[in-house]
Amino acid sequence: MLFADSMSLLWLTYYGVSLLVLVAVYFALALLPRLPRLVLTWGIAGAMWAPARFRLPLVEEGEFYTGWAPSAMVAAIGVMESNASALRAGLMWLLIGVVVGILIGVALWWWRRPVASEREEQDSHAAPEPQATQHHATQRREPVL
Repeated sequence: MLFADSMSLLWLTYYGVSLLVLVAVYFALALLPRLPRLVLTWGIAGAMWAPARFRLPLVEEGEFYTGWAPSAMVAAIGVMESNASALRAGLMWLLIGVVVGILIGVALWWWRRPVASEREEQDSHAAPEPQATQHHATQRREPVL
């Protein structure tokens, strides 16, 4: 079910908030060229969205709670608890998520890049601009697309 203390609602909320963060990061990096912006944004998305399994000891001796959490959180808890196995698993999935995110960013850049032959074709079909005279230079010129 998707209500009242459900893990589905928790994960849905997490992914919704992380999507807002991802859009904010993309717009915050607007000063960068497109390739580094996509690589950084999707690398961060991979870090936020990569899940990892964790295992926590319960109060009763020999019992554990296992589940899924964002890999960055699993790695952070592994550092705070000095738990090498949780840290190793969290970091492994975190790095895999970042690498997959970077590959997606490069693929999006590659897919939407302008091809050199298209640019040359557009340049060759562009109409030559007329020479501006003294009279035309003082008048307002309309923008040309």
